[in-house]
Amino acid sequence: MAGSGIPESDFEDSMSRVSIRPEPFDVAAELAAVEASTNGRAGAVVSFTGLCRDEEGRLAALELEHYPGMAEAEITRVVAEAEARWPIQGVRVIHRHGLIRPGEGIVLVVTASAHRRAAFEAASFLMDYLKARAPFWKREHLADGSTGGWVEATEHDARAAESWGREASQG
Repeated sequence: MAGSGIPESDFEDSMSRVSIRPEPFDVAAELAAVEASTNGRAGAVVSFTGLCRDEEGRLAALELEHYPGMAEAEITRVVAEAEARWPIQGVRVIHRHGLIRPGEGIVLVVTASAHRRAAFEAASFLMDYLKARAPFWKREHLADGSTGGWVEATEHDARAAESWGREASQG
């Protein structure tokens, strides 16, 4: 895809590892798919599932919006960056959009590598990016029936995402 940093021939395969959709995901099925894709080369598979919280009963749902095409391409670019930084043999990123209720999964990140450290670090890098910089907009729908404001990334999330840039520049 022109301008994405991913060769055109690899774009379709890359996109199969990144999914943005309204439907819930099956964590066990996604883990099994990543494990199978490594053909026995992986010694570690790490996953993170982000869930919608009820914020102590205050929140009825989160509404997530994105710009179709742009969000997939940007997340695919960051997945490629993770693959360049760590010896990843399998990766899957799923992010939902639409109305998501407390207890439902919002995001799933799965990474596989020969060794646990690379799998953990790649998953952490991807989640830090998704929390702070991914092109999604979140709006709260409150339990009292009102619509709350748009939710910004926290300072903590922004610092976590920035730390990967500092680590990379420190060698």
